[in-house]
Amino acid sequence: MTDSVINVNIYETVNKTYPIYIDDENIRELKLKLDKETEGRNKLIIISKKVYKLYGSKLNFNKKEIFIMNDGEPEKNIKNFEKIIKKAIKLNLSRKDVMIAIGGGVVGDIVGYAASSYMRGIDFIQVPTTLLACVDSSVGGKTAINSSCGKNYIGAFYQPKAVYINLNFLKTLDEKQYMSGFGEVLKYAFIERNCCFEKDYNLWEYLKINTENYQKREFQFLKRIIKICLYLKSAVVQQDEKEKGLRKILNFGHTFGHAIEESTFYIRYTHGYAVVQGIMYALNLALKKGLCEKTYYKESFNLLKSYGYEPDKFRFVPKQYTLNLMKKDKKSDKNIITFILPTKRGEVVEYQETDFSSLTFDNKFIESDF
Repeated sequence: MTDSVINVNIYETVNKTYPIYIDDENIRELKLKLDKETEGRNKLIIISKKVYKLYGSKLNFNKKEIFIMNDGEPEKNIKNFEKIIKKAIKLNLSRKDVMIAIGGGVVGDIVGYAASSYMRGIDFIQVPTTLLACVDSSVGGKTAINSSCGKNYIGAFYQPKAVYINLNFLKTLDEKQYMSGFGEVLKYAFIERNCCFEKDYNLWEYLKINTENYQKREFQFLKRIIKICLYLKSAVVQQDEKEKGLRKILNFGHTFGHAIEESTFYIRYTHGYAVVQGIMYALNLALKKGLCEKTYYKESFNLLKSYGYEPDKFRFVPKQYTLNLMKKDKKSDKNIITFILPTKRGEVVEYQETDFSSLTFDNKFIESDF
């Protein structure tokens, strides 16, 4: 398969363009490309522990240049941020040098923030190895670490120099992470028309008729899905880099999703699974507020269920604490919780809730209404 290249053009602050390369070449070829990209520069490679165990010998980086990160959302913390900075200082990285993130969203987020902070900003390259990172977190420039204040409260908008997606990494993705990635894929089906991309992919219908290819992890299906999601996200980011307006739609499912992730200490839910629970929550809220029709509501739940997602009963979620987390959400303001709610296929709207007593914790499909 020849390389596919998607260019992201950011014009909001400065004219910045960077490429997303998509291919399925041997992992060793990826190493050669990264060497060429960073020729003549010092580099620090931050790599997921799982990825290093599976592909470390094929990537064959100089061990002195490598920082291995444990996996999981709790690792996206201040201590690891400081360790990365100390490693960069030890390697004598200057402003002309580069950091490379190889892993899922956790590695990409923390490395992006470290790169934005180190010497007030050096280049970094994203090499996403999970489906979720491929379709979402590796592109767009959102970087962050978690703290006692909450998820992603410390961060910056900082675009990568380039993104290298090699589909071979997905072959060793476990079922839990594969399903998590599709949580973000499904999100794009709900917001596609709002993205204002020049082409209508009708992602909703494509997903509806391709559940079997999803289960088989059919290669061309995954390649097409990744490209569609990246085209849609790039279109949004190019119009609104720093989430002043349109980019808020990318938070669909995240207001509630982030809250249940954090309130259960990032153990019970993967990010993508939490996002789907947030989508179901948004569907119920939209129906209650009269923002969507019952037929669309039913279609939506059926689509989510066809990809293996079921409504959670939230027995292990502390309700008041989770509500407080939603109130503190970065997208909310004072006594308002901001949601992105679905209205019809491919379309969402921003909705601000002030009556918190109306917010229940029940994602159950309301079958009695049909």
